[in-house]
Amino acid sequence: MQSLLLLIDTILSLYTYVIIAMVVIGWLLAFGVININNQFVRQAQYIIFRLTEPVLSPIRRILPDLGGIDLSPVVVLLAIFFLRNLIVEYGAKLVG
Repeated sequence: MQSLLLLIDTILSLYTYVIIAMVVIGWLLAFGVININNQFVRQAQYIIFRLTEPVLSPIRRILPDLGGIDLSPVVVLLAIFFLRNLIVEYGAKLVG
């Protein structure tokens, strides 16, 4: 059971990095640092969009419109941190 919890924790950790990459790419595109016409940038953005949009889209529908500020990544990151803490607590109960 502990190995399953470790796998889930690792997946949540990797998804945290995907969310952070999505935010950074969005900022870089918004400020004109990188260009969407670059094939690598377009492909990276597409992959990250496909990985994050199924989770972020329902949260965006719930959150109020803040005029261009997207708080859905923050909500997802908070949920991931909460789940990871639950896994650590549950894993500690299994061991000890």
